[in-house]
Amino acid sequence: MSSTFSGDETAPFFGFLGAAAALVFSCMGAAYGTAKSGVGVASMGVMRPELVMKSIVPVVMAGVLGIYGLIIAVIISTGINPKAKSYYLFDGYAHLSSGLACGLAGLSAGMAIGIVGDAGVRYDACCLFEDGSCLRGLNYPKSYIFLSLFCDPLVC
Repeated sequence: MSSTFSGDETAPFFGFLGAAAALVFSCMGAAYGTAKSGVGVASMGVMRPELVMKSIVPVVMAGVLGIYGLIIAVIISTGINPKAKSYYLFDGYAHLSSGLACGLAGLSAGMAIGIVGDAGVRYDACCLFEDGSCLRGLNYPKSYIFLSLFCDPLVC
């Protein structure tokens, strides 16, 4: 049997490995950030139940990281089409490195969002005055915006 594939035979393996790395590592970061921030939200529910809905911001921001990894994995996997054009080893390594870059950035951003979210939510539960006003309000979402830029596919 003759094959119509005109590139390197191992190149698609590395390309799909990059897509898998982007998805897996980003979802691991999202899971860690969600779990760590969820502990802070649970402690907020015990200390100040009226502020629970305001404190789910870190959980949502951590969950978005998994979607970023999914977007990059789909972009990489649609770029691997050996029947349309030649897919060489350079292309496979390029897709592997871009998948690792996105995935590891998502993992580190998820860990950072989880740590900052847990600390921020716990601090907001403790800084309230007796009349219900807060010393500084919920200002930690600004930190999430900067932390999530590590994994934003539009920035990369």
